[in-house]
Amino acid sequence: MKKLEVFDPAMCCSTGVCGVDVDPVLAQFAADLKWVEEHGISVARHNLGQEPQAFVANPAVVKEMEAGMERLPILAVDGHIVSTGMYPSRLQLAQKLDITLTRDEKPRIKAGSPCCSPDSGCC
Repeated sequence: MKKLEVFDPAMCCSTGVCGVDVDPVLAQFAADLKWVEEHGISVARHNLGQEPQAFVANPAVVKEMEAGMERLPILAVDGHIVSTGMYPSRLQLAQKLDITLTRDEKPRIKAGSPCCSPDSGCC
């Protein structure tokens, strides 16, 4: 079974999806991680503010953090770092984890975004 580890910057809670001013990127990422788990991938999420020992125990993560805290979040698949400095989209997660997207699992694109017009049918 593949394992995805997420090393988040220090946040108020384990997912960052709390309080009255929720970052929509974090909310979507939390939903995408649940989707990843539904595809048989083990997911472990570590928050720097709550689990610093998980960061220190991983030499590759320590090395990334030495290059700068903007390298967080760091994602590792089976111990190999696959992403730094951003929360990947569902499509990017699928590619990194070899998950095939079905027609009904296509990533959501907001209407009016540069890559999609409201009448294109992709939204």
